[in-house]
Amino acid sequence: MRIIVADCSAEYSGRLNASLPPAKRVLLIKADNSLLIFSELGSYKPLNWMTAPCTIKEIEPAGADDDVDTAVPQKVLRVAADKSSDVLEVTLQHIYSDESYDLGEDPGLVKDGVEDHLQRYLAEQIERIGEGATLVRREYPTAIGPVDIMAVDASGQHVAIEIKRHGGIDGVEQLTRYCELLNRDPLLAPVRGIFAAQTITPQARVLAQDRGFECLILDYDEMKGVESDEIRLF
Repeated sequence: MRIIVADCSAEYSGRLNASLPPAKRVLLIKADNSLLIFSELGSYKPLNWMTAPCTIKEIEPAGADDDVDTAVPQKVLRVAADKSSDVLEVTLQHIYSDESYDLGEDPGLVKDGVEDHLQRYLAEQIERIGEGATLVRREYPTAIGPVDIMAVDASGQHVAIEIKRHGGIDGVEQLTRYCELLNRDPLLAPVRGIFAAQTITPQARVLAQDRGFECLILDYDEMKGVESDEIRLF
């Protein structure tokens, strides 16, 4: 990662034309040559940028080391997109800092409370859908994709469970497709559906209930605190 603090201006040309007037800004240049320009205040998004794949060319203007002519910029960064005619040209009038850092490999963002965790906890605590319920399997395969959880309730009826962090109409439609397909199998039918999520929009709740589905709110923190019945070695 290269970080430059400088008085700069920028011109973007190609699919669109945009310009930044001279001001003190921060430039980030990533290992893949992506260049992003930030200001001190305002949005967290960069003011302008060029993303990879692209090529950076550093141009040293004639007379850049001549202190007499202060109008001559110290450096020009010309960033050209590899797959289009887009060009971002940044003129660095005065450079206050130009440092490079090796950040190493980033493991990426680890999210807590994602659907996979909710699915695992609900599978371990399957009686949340009703006393006497048993788990058939997670990621139950179908011709149109896996059902998050397939279970059997106390009466012996199969239950298809679709899990979302935030339940919307699209999730209800997805559960509808699964149940319509599963109910064509005489070995499974009748299959009822449960739409489970941390939050469910009012519109999704109305649609789910209209389709004959049960809505189940999942309290992630509570589920995480429940001891699993799964046998462990240690």
